[in-house]
Amino acid sequence: MSKLGNLGARLYRGEVGYDFIGKRKIWYGVSILITITAIVGLAVRGLNMGIEFSGGAVFTTPKTSVSTAEAQHSAESAAPGHQATVQQLGGGALRIQISGLDTKQSLPVQEEIAKDLKVPVKDVNTQLVGPSWGEQIADKAWLGLGIFMVLVVLYLAVAFEWRMAVAALVALIHDLTITVGVYALVGFEVTPGTVIGLLTILGYSLYDTVVVFDSLKEASKDITKQSRFTYSEIANRSINGTLVRSINTTVVALLPVAGLLFVGGGVLGAGMLNDISLALFVGLAAGAYSSIFIATPLVADLKNREPQMKALATRVAAKRASAAAKEAAGQEGTDSGADDGAEDDGEGAAVIGPRPQSASSRNRGRGRPSGGRR
Repeated sequence: MSKLGNLGARLYRGEVGYDFIGKRKIWYGVSILITITAIVGLAVRGLNMGIEFSGGAVFTTPKTSVSTAEAQHSAESAAPGHQATVQQLGGGALRIQISGLDTKQSLPVQEEIAKDLKVPVKDVNTQLVGPSWGEQIADKAWLGLGIFMVLVVLYLAVAFEWRMAVAALVALIHDLTITVGVYALVGFEVTPGTVIGLLTILGYSLYDTVVVFDSLKEASKDITKQSRFTYSEIANRSINGTLVRSINTTVVALLPVAGLLFVGGGVLGAGMLNDISLALFVGLAAGAYSSIFIATPLVADLKNREPQMKALATRVAAKRASAAAKEAAGQEGTDSGADDGAEDDGEGAAVIGPRPQSASSRNRGRGRPSGGRR
């Protein structure tokens, strides 16, 4: 068996483990700090909305030796007062987006771009996008997100309990906030591919959380009928039992997404792959973190507020205190017996040869002959 598999088996059996629940305040603090950073980045820099949402024109050029910086300067010079975004595609082609252009303005801009880039005008592909289309996509995305959240809460409340539903919802909002904040900080363009990526990570984020919750539900069945473990301890064992599985699942899912982000988007220059892969990469990593460090500790906090769990914690503490007192008393008795034995051994060791007899014992021995006449 591999070392990782052996570690997973030991974690599952409870032989080793890390106290995730006991250090939950640290994880809460880290998440709050990351979330505040994401919100500040979103408020200061804002999202770089793609042309699909703002409206404008997209010009795709053939292979050219002009750099992206030069192409952006040329596009903004051809369309004064409009913001241009240039992405390099595979094979040296360029994708130039200019927001706010209408049909009449696009033709002269196309000619000017072709002239500056020294390519034929007919080889520059022009595509116009209206802002209403982007608004429809945004509205449908918000609607889909709202329906998904409601269905998730209802499912978890029925399949598990409302505390787990609340914890899962907090974890999902946590993941979405971090992902959107990273988009604002990095400056990546928000496109329909970004919306698809955001909606996709919700399922991945929820997967690890449900796996841990299912293990916790099974382990905490009839928990109030025993007095060996508290709810927090059982929750901690559930996290440790599924830890290696969560890591393996996340790593396997991140590898192809990292290939899309760093190879497909960075090396090959595939623009839309960046939009989808960045959302998936950040969302998967945040989802694995939230299922371990946020969702389950939050469930433990909510459950520990129940009177039954408070009573259970009191019984467990009392039983452990009683066992510790008995063990201490037994240890003291063992130490005392060992000391007495040592003293007896010392007295016996001081006597060498037969023990001396008293005078009366000697007289009785002489007064009772073993045989013969008196």
